[in-house]
Amino acid sequence: MSAAYLSARGLGVRLGARDLIANVSFDLPCGCLAAVIGPNGAGKTTLLRALAGLVPSRGEIRVGGSDAAALAIRERALRFAYLPQGHAVHWPLPVRDVVALGRYPHGATDPANLPRRDAEAVARAIAAADLGSLADRPVTELSGGEKARVALARVLAVEASVVLADEPIASLDPRYQLDVMALLRDTALGGALVLVVTHDLGLAARFADRVLVLKDGRLIESGPPSAALSPEVLAHAFHIGAFRAEHDGSPVLVPWVAP
Repeated sequence: MSAAYLSARGLGVRLGARDLIANVSFDLPCGCLAAVIGPNGAGKTTLLRALAGLVPSRGEIRVGGSDAAALAIRERALRFAYLPQGHAVHWPLPVRDVVALGRYPHGATDPANLPRRDAEAVARAIAAADLGSLADRPVTELSGGEKARVALARVLAVEASVVLADEPIASLDPRYQLDVMALLRDTALGGALVLVVTHDLGLAARFADRVLVLKDGRLIESGPPSAALSPEVLAHAFHIGAFRAEHDGSPVLVPWVAP
């Protein structure tokens, strides 16, 4: 495994008397797509929000050799690009302007008057998400799958070294699920570290380099899909089993309810 770019040591988040996540530790390199899985309430969203600095946490997070807690807010926003669940846009902004919001951490606050460097980053993100033909359309007129690609393009426009995507394929039909996961995979191949929360174990097996398995706020497994998605781990985390198959040379994970 390559040298770690993002590390967590004893990471925890507490709400009142309850630990949402506790004692989470891992090392992940750039150029990696890591799927974060676990049952509802396992702490997946909390983990991403803690990494992004959006909730108070204890323990240590290091990114690119720096202590994340010591980074200024803007510097942290430049290193971590966060895509929350839902990605709703309620104003009829053109797609290009929504994507341009990703340049805000760089100081570009006016989508209609972007400096050249920022305009080029927005153009790259639009091209990567295959949104060129939709760039001038109001985002409110798009389909659910198209809106998901716009939201992801906004995150890509940050050009951060770490992308945190929380359930980006929820409620999408299979075609758009594959499109979004392929785009995240391409982002990782381009050198970024991508963490994606998903409930689709089959797509995690197909696209992820590593899988982090959470249960009751604790990391119970971290490793390649072959290990982290083993029947033993799935039985422990979800009370289900699974068997592996192949389709066109790609791994397919078929879950079943354990007796």
